[in-house]
Amino acid sequence: METDIPVPEQDQSSPTPKHIFILSGQSNMAGRGGVSKHHHWDGVVPLDCQPHPSILRLSSKLKWEQAREPLHYDIDTRKICGVGPGMSFANAVREQLGSDCVGLVPCAVGGTAIKEWARGQHLYESMLKRTKESLKSKGEIKAVLWYQGESDTSSQHDAEAYKGNMERLIHNVREDLGLPSLPVIQVAIASGDGRYMEKVREAQMGINLPNVVCVDAKGLTLKEDHLHLTTEAQAKLGHMLADAFLIHCNAAPSQSSSLA
Repeated sequence: METDIPVPEQDQSSPTPKHIFILSGQSNMAGRGGVSKHHHWDGVVPLDCQPHPSILRLSSKLKWEQAREPLHYDIDTRKICGVGPGMSFANAVREQLGSDCVGLVPCAVGGTAIKEWARGQHLYESMLKRTKESLKSKGEIKAVLWYQGESDTSSQHDAEAYKGNMERLIHNVREDLGLPSLPVIQVAIASGDGRYMEKVREAQMGINLPNVVCVDAKGLTLKEDHLHLTTEAQAKLGHMLADAFLIHCNAAPSQSSSLA
């Protein structure tokens, strides 16, 4: 029997988040930790991925609610979602950011190539809409967490175009949100669908833009499908992303958009 996804309880008295993070990319950001080859999630949530009253998520209905795994269950709806890096990240940064609420905006969709995230495409525009909605809470967007690229490893053309496409995506997001210094923490992929994985990794680690940091997932444990991170690896990646944010991005200029 497939594990039921818990429905977060709505608490109308809970505060809105001050520190907002966008979670975007494809399946490893959406989370497949604990999802079996039979497409069932085992429901196992590590201690550092547990919910906390000060961690909220923006639902598919654009409402803030208490965040819990799987964060993307109503966003990446074509597949069964499990544990991703978002909750361990949020728990790790929460204590360092004071007593204010952390808000997560899930936007990742599995199996998507970077060209599907171009300005004007559905995925990009949905991410933009959700991000702008999150700003209505009067919080600040602290960073975009991006984990994508596995779907661009099958074609030499796609792999060679990756760097330019990613740089364009970063520019477009910053321009469309009116946040020219918005931090972006991207993950260098640890797996792929094809033989051009190293070329995509080189592109990811070769991006040299202000306030763009790369965290390398290579070496983290993969599931038996050799594509997705295990639950434990996802929890560890969340800590790696948190370390990158706290070291490189937390002193970045305020990200209160004029669009809010």
